[in-house]
Amino acid sequence: MTTEHEGHEGAAIVAHNITKSYGSVHALSGVSITVPYGKVFGLLGPNGAGKTTLVRILTTLLRHDDGNATVAGHNIASNPNAVRATIGLTGQFAATDEHLTGRENLHLVGKLYHLKKDAIKHRAAQLLEKFSLTDAADRPSKTYSGGMRRRLDLAMSLFNHPKVLFLDEPTTGLDPQSRITLWQIIKELVAEGTTVLLTTQYLEEADHLADRIMVIDHGKIIAEGTPRELKSKVGGDVLEIHVERVDHAHRALDLVRHLAKEAPHIQEALGMISIPTAEGANAIVEAVRLLDAAHIKIADIALRRPTLDDVFLTLTGHTENAPASAPRSTGEGPHFTTGDGNFFSTR
Repeated sequence: MTTEHEGHEGAAIVAHNITKSYGSVHALSGVSITVPYGKVFGLLGPNGAGKTTLVRILTTLLRHDDGNATVAGHNIASNPNAVRATIGLTGQFAATDEHLTGRENLHLVGKLYHLKKDAIKHRAAQLLEKFSLTDAADRPSKTYSGGMRRRLDLAMSLFNHPKVLFLDEPTTGLDPQSRITLWQIIKELVAEGTTVLLTTQYLEEADHLADRIMVIDHGKIIAEGTPRELKSKVGGDVLEIHVERVDHAHRALDLVRHLAKEAPHIQEALGMISIPTAEGANAIVEAVRLLDAAHIKIADIALRRPTLDDVFLTLTGHTENAPASAPRSTGEGPHFTTGDGNFFSTR
């Protein structure tokens, strides 16, 4: 077991060989990560890949079977209270009490930290202003939009000025504008020195925010690097073909398969074909010629640079939203740490 401040110097999170099983299902199989201070570390993987299990272990909500880890220099097993006092956590579900106003929700968190009344009032006002909630501060949170509730949820997790912030799919269900607003808030927090571990199902989100990304599937790390490094694993360009008739998709793929430098992918229900290719613009010309000769009508065709979606397809064989065999761990409700290092759950 690691000692209190053992680990990589300057690293906010150091985890080594973390394992967790539920009976015969291995949710995590020897996962190791290092997250430097002041960075955004993206954790990507399909549903059931082990992302939330790892977050719950690192935030001391779940005991691991083997391995060791430190967060902000504190060992998660031997000193969980110290870990809880230095982190913030925004879970997949909003932790706000819908019957309390935004201000009252924040005051409640301050009381859980055993802060004095004046300090609670001051910090709540700061956060309401920072998250553009001042005008709605005295309305019940059940009247808030989804984006407003998510901003309040994040504000509550920041009440204790955490060194490390865990965001578990923070923008799921938000409209595009609310998502962009939350992205900007996260960027500002990192600029102020907060370290963020982010799990997300939106690959665009990881591409936009993360300094480094780890791809996890079936409880194992299958790739790690910067967004650019991961995209380079696909290499070249991606030829995308959308045929008008979905029942022509497989025949179309057979005709252009030779253009692929790696395994092509098909979304039969949409009539979409994605082909990693090194042929450049010639791939478009050749594909159009072959499909036209076969009387297969093209709704759209384009050549583009690889995205993180392509990385998922190449590394895992399925999209980030496809189900995996390992079940998602249960009991993932929202939690807050209190001043004495104990957790308070809103569930």
